[in-house]
Amino acid sequence: MAQDWKGTAYNQVPNSKNEIHGDKVAKDFGFKGGLVPGVTVSAYLMHPAAVTYGMEFLERGFAHVRVNSPLYDEQAFDVQVERRFQTPNQEQGGQGYRAVLVPNGAAPCATAEVSITETTIEPPVRRGDESGDKNAALVPATRENMETLQKSGCKAFSYRWNADHEMSTYLRERSQMAAPYSLDEYANPSFILGVSNWVLAANAYMNPWVHMETRSQNYAPIPQGTMVVGEMEIQGLFEKKGHEFVDALVNVFDVESNRCYSRIELRAIYKLRGL
Repeated sequence: MAQDWKGTAYNQVPNSKNEIHGDKVAKDFGFKGGLVPGVTVSAYLMHPAAVTYGMEFLERGFAHVRVNSPLYDEQAFDVQVERRFQTPNQEQGGQGYRAVLVPNGAAPCATAEVSITETTIEPPVRRGDESGDKNAALVPATRENMETLQKSGCKAFSYRWNADHEMSTYLRERSQMAAPYSLDEYANPSFILGVSNWVLAANAYMNPWVHMETRSQNYAPIPQGTMVVGEMEIQGLFEKKGHEFVDALVNVFDVESNRCYSRIELRAIYKLRGL
């Protein structure tokens, strides 16, 4: 059964193009310092699943993660498994859990529901969206431009998973990650969920912006050296408390075989209040 665990937060990208992860801009918006990426916070909440279920989680794992407040570099935290549950036909043990991430001396900053999918879910099929140019000039992420992308479609972008990638580990000591990531070198959730962030940011210029929530379904592990492509569609746009939000669906495929690795529903603030 999934167990509680303790860790120390790691901001892998303090010099990111999304300057919310750097101290200066983050402090300008009232934070104590650069934010640990939301995809990394998500990886911490999925860590018990990768430890407990191993390859089952990489092949059939589902996770719904909400990030509600910041986590900072080198901040100690607890992941508390509040509720474990069994799926049908499981006599003992558990096939899912609800957890919260609690930074030391602070209120919970993120929640997750994580499970192993029992029934076979047909994976998405690659559409063959036009590939984008990572060096091309981007339109600013205004409501009008985001609505245009929603109607006309988004460009696809490719990324290579390997041990040199900036998101190759969600902990400063990579040996402390769950075994499928530290020993078998499959892509970890920071990278997988990161693909959804990067594809979104490659379609419109956003700086700073904030990752808030994901629903992700795994279909297969991503081996070392794999080139993946993310295809995106914008499903919704709305304003709340002065922030502009986007809901996007990003499917992650193998560039060569078209095999689907993951389906990710992402919610993000693409324009912070006051910008």
